[in-house]
Amino acid sequence: MSQSRKASGGVVETIKTVVYAVLIAVTVRTVAFEPFNIPSGSMIPSLLIGDYLFVSKYSYGYSRHSLPMSLGLFEGRIFERIPERGDVVVFKLPTDNRTDYIKRLIGLPGDHIQMIRGRLFINGTMVERQQIEDYVDRDSRGNLTRGIQYLETLPNGKVHRIQELSGDDGPMDNTLEYVVPAGHYFMMGDNRDNSQDSRFLAQVGYVPAENLVGKAQVIFFSVDGSAALWEIWKWPMAIRWNHFLNMVN
Repeated sequence: MSQSRKASGGVVETIKTVVYAVLIAVTVRTVAFEPFNIPSGSMIPSLLIGDYLFVSKYSYGYSRHSLPMSLGLFEGRIFERIPERGDVVVFKLPTDNRTDYIKRLIGLPGDHIQMIRGRLFINGTMVERQQIEDYVDRDSRGNLTRGIQYLETLPNGKVHRIQELSGDDGPMDNTLEYVVPAGHYFMMGDNRDNSQDSRFLAQVGYVPAENLVGKAQVIFFSVDGSAALWEIWKWPMAIRWNHFLNMVN
């Protein structure tokens, strides 16, 4: 066999290997797990800016938003599973069907949701909460931040932490009553005074079942933003080691 033919065969094998690797990666990302990073503080104290987590795509079945670039190959959901109240969910923003959001599922289809003086009401019943120690953290500039922190218990027994930066008198601590339409869900951030969520009907609103991407499962990496990419010597101090492999609650 000539040298040129050997070289040609080697190039073909390399291309095939790359194509197979890409196909495997796309398949895993579509049907199993997709990485996602937290760009904002709307889920503090549960999730922090700089957290990287895996989202299970199979948890709620599949829609067009499970596919790369939300390819419209089919409508609705296949192998659909109904999410549970309290799940932390990644979904496509209903107003553009393109932007990824992550919030906690608070309202199921048919639920009546309302905030009154900072308290969450579901179907006319005030959700139980218990104040715990303040949430204290430092931002990427080293500034100390503090928020009132509660353990909130949803009607199905799901317990999670929330934060109130402005006490019970924040801009969305008193709302109208929302009635969740059939086939939709009501999402809220755990950082109640700093979250653009379903309470803002024009910006987010009710989330169609088709827009659910997956359920947040585990944090696999976390950085606090204090080190630039080129500041290698600061990397060990910027990593939140205590967040590694934490399950998302």
